[in-house]
Amino acid sequence: MLALLAGAGCDHASTSVDDFAAQRERMVKEQIAMRGVTEEKVLAAMRKVPREEFVPEEFRAASYDDRPLPIGYDQTISQPFIVAFMTDALRPQAGDRVLEIGTGSGYQAAILAELVAEVYSIEIIEPLAKTAEATLQRLAYKNVHVKAGDGYKGWPEHAPFDCIIVTCAPDHVPKPLVEQLREGGRMIVPVGPLGNQDLYLLEKENGELRQRAVSPVRFVPMTGEAAERK
Repeated sequence: MLALLAGAGCDHASTSVDDFAAQRERMVKEQIAMRGVTEEKVLAAMRKVPREEFVPEEFRAASYDDRPLPIGYDQTISQPFIVAFMTDALRPQAGDRVLEIGTGSGYQAAILAELVAEVYSIEIIEPLAKTAEATLQRLAYKNVHVKAGDGYKGWPEHAPFDCIIVTCAPDHVPKPLVEQLREGGRMIVPVGPLGNQDLYLLEKENGELRQRAVSPVRFVPMTGEAAERK
């Protein structure tokens, strides 16, 4: 739930299903592929998932703008490029089980659901969790499991996970998430205070984490226990 950089907007005059499909294709070509995300499976998922279904009605005409959009409760649906970028960095495989921290409106979970076996997604704001779950069910994403809760603690009942993706920024990598990442697994997480965050890709080898910063970003802060531990 973040922004990297706002980009050029789309034509908002027409918003039929066909128009949204055309805008989605343009999004993939101009906002994502031309900026370096070339993994065809990820591009195919971005072409397929209807972002407009995860955007509040009043912002639906802007669904394919290259920017985050408000979804209520001071939260946003992430910029399309960053969704694709983070997904690509995780290198998700068809048999993977993925944990997402920060469901938001459910868009990132839907993208992942096109690529992996199971997605477990946690949202600390209960109304957002309920809305996202309803949207995902309506769109027949049966391999996404949503719960309201504190993502800092992860979802130990379903661990270990092949991949973990965090879409809100703690000031440190939560230890429970490290523990719930399987050996050889990958985690992508923004870390740092608002205005000074870096997106880190972490890989677990022999119980230790190798990490590297992959991009400066701007995400909403992680709340709950993460905020209490500052």
